[in-house]
Amino acid sequence: MGIPILSKPTLDLSVAARIDAIDWARIHAELDAQGWAVAPGLLTGAEADVMTGLYHQPAGFRSQVIMARHGFGRGEYKYFSYPLPPLIQSLRSSVYPRLAPIANRWYERMGQAVRFPSDHAAFLERCHAAGQTRPTPLLLEYAAGDYNCLHRDLYGDLVFPIQMAILLDQPGQDFDGGEFVMTEQRPRMQTRPMVLPLQKGDAAIFAVNGRPMKGVRGDYQVKLNHGVSKLHAGKRHTLGIIFHDAV
Repeated sequence: MGIPILSKPTLDLSVAARIDAIDWARIHAELDAQGWAVAPGLLTGAEADVMTGLYHQPAGFRSQVIMARHGFGRGEYKYFSYPLPPLIQSLRSSVYPRLAPIANRWYERMGQAVRFPSDHAAFLERCHAAGQTRPTPLLLEYAAGDYNCLHRDLYGDLVFPIQMAILLDQPGQDFDGGEFVMTEQRPRMQTRPMVLPLQKGDAAIFAVNGRPMKGVRGDYQVKLNHGVSKLHAGKRHTLGIIFHDAV
């Protein structure tokens, strides 16, 4: 496709230092154990505010979705267009290599032949060659009464199995309610609910679709969904970082 975003981005040194300082061994262990992990303070409050401020800018997005029109819940979100804002492009390209090793282990354990390259640009080239050319990072906005139904962000045949969502507002101050929730469905068992504890600037790193779980007869796959509970007051914004592109 020759899309210019495949060139190597520059990354603000403070953000690079924060990514380097994350305990990735802990993140991998928690992803293995429960399908999600939290990286505290990935964005500063000022950076989160800048991201929130982009939502009502007239340019920089390829589409807007009003959730109620599609039965997705209540609220709305916008998908960014290429080229992505530098901070979002840098986060996407710099976090991906930290997650590719566990993604490959998961696929091996689940008996899937696909393996992911260590470089995000190489993975995007694979997506684009398969016809998945539309960028998937998005901004979500919720007001009082809004919620996001449980779902999976798949977008095509090529799926990177882990994604990231960064909370851009402070619970209890900017909004009430609106918890980030996940469910896990194991074969022949009842669904397990999970509420992720997030503060402003924290990143939730979590399974997109399925993950392996060790059983008495070897590994098996469990399915996960994610969503947002009803907002009681205020406004809530989230930056979603999905590593595969869309059909």
